[in-house]
Amino acid sequence: CRWSGSCGHWNNKEQAVLLNLAAWLQGVMPEWGFLRIFQYITFRAVMAAMTALLIGIAFGPWVIRRLTELKIGQPVRTYAMQTHLAKNGTPTMGGVLVLLAIAVATLLWFDLSNRFVWIVLLVTFGFGAIGWVDDWRKVVRKDPEGMRSREKFMWQTLVGLLAVLLLAFSLLGNSTQEAWALFTQWVAAGLPLDFAPENAARLTLLVPFFKEIGYPAGVLGFVALSFCVIVGSSNAVNFTDGLDGLAIMPVIMVGSSLGIFAYVSGSAVFSKYLLFPFIPGAGEVLVFCAAMMGAGLAFLWFNAPPARVFMGDVGALALGGALGAVAVVVRQEIVLAIMGGVFVAEVLSVVAQVAYFKYTKRRFGEGRRLLKMAPLHHHFEKQGWAETQVVIRFWIITMLLCMAGLATLKLR
Repeated sequence: CRWSGSCGHWNNKEQAVLLNLAAWLQGVMPEWGFLRIFQYITFRAVMAAMTALLIGIAFGPWVIRRLTELKIGQPVRTYAMQTHLAKNGTPTMGGVLVLLAIAVATLLWFDLSNRFVWIVLLVTFGFGAIGWVDDWRKVVRKDPEGMRSREKFMWQTLVGLLAVLLLAFSLLGNSTQEAWALFTQWVAAGLPLDFAPENAARLTLLVPFFKEIGYPAGVLGFVALSFCVIVGSSNAVNFTDGLDGLAIMPVIMVGSSLGIFAYVSGSAVFSKYLLFPFIPGAGEVLVFCAAMMGAGLAFLWFNAPPARVFMGDVGALALGGALGAVAVVVRQEIVLAIMGGVFVAEVLSVVAQVAYFKYTKRRFGEGRRLLKMAPLHHHFEKQGWAETQVVIRFWIITMLLCMAGLATLKLR
């Protein structure tokens, strides 16, 4: 029996840092049989969460001090809520702390040969870099526009398309080598749109709550859909990140729930029992999701009202992209929309507000608004809700939506 996260023997092909250390120690001292626990994905996921949490708590005060010394403070626009003016100058770009904790914890505890985790990390830090440049221009260079929308979308497109192409062939293949072989065959064949190896069912768009309903996407459809999911999720979390703690807790809950789907998809036993496509290697994504949960909880320690630090685009774009990438890996794009209903509502509120304003201005000569203010959380503040009321109620809604999403595991 080779190690697959569910049996009790070491596999020399595994390259996880701490797994190799534990295997070496057990070889030197066979009586240390308890070290076999390192082979289980669930144990490593728990340890990744704890590692990220401790890193975030330990380095949080130092990061906040450094951001304050560098005068990287959040500018509050004059047309914003009056209650937010007191937040002017609060250190931002705190998402750097989240990304640091995720990176260290994930690299310590996941199997370094796993293709899916590397792609999710690519998306996370690729979008994080875009957000960092945007924040830097806004805060340090005092450019209120930051990175222009077209420039930002261009970089998001480049990172997103690269990740989606890698994901397509990683899903079709059962290993990194097989995925690369399929990609080279596809290129040699002239990039056909009907490329359909035996594992093409893994590119199917699954419909939750139904056993056998899915829509075959093919390579082109998969690329288009997955790109929209990753980029859309990234921007949705960014729109939501407007109140203390509003975005990070839903990210924690949705990410943790997706981690459960990853574990199921990566298990031959559970995926067969629950009628999910078996995706070898997907279970390792649970380690990343756990690290994201731990890092998020650590950030919430400092971001809880009244916030001592804000996430900034560097964190919001990165975490949103990570959620989208994980959902694509586990083939649960629709479930992501259900569990991330708060993110979806925030985006739709902005789209509806802008569209209605332009329509009424064109038709009546004067722009009108559907909401008192967009995104949606500001509308409820204008309605008289306190900031903490908005945040906690959105948390509760996300919790309920995550329960509905998790119910799709069995209610099919």
